[in-house]
Amino acid sequence: MTASAAVIDVSRCLLCGESNRCAMEIERETGQAQPPCWCMQADFSNAPLAKLPESMRGLACICARCAAETPPQD
Repeated sequence: MTASAAVIDVSRCLLCGESNRCAMEIERETGQAQPPCWCMQADFSNAPLAKLPESMRGLACICARCAAETPPQD
């Protein structure tokens, strides 16, 4: 495990720090079946994932608000 992976709270959005409400992580943590996660149907095409360092990508979910963020217009 890398040092950055050790400090990541998988229940929090990597972009804003709010709860990401990831049902898959809740199920892993509690062992109790959860309904399908919101992220399985989400459109991440506007998500500002480029703000994340490469080393943090794919380690935890972002929240629905950050996933739907509209990029600033020029």
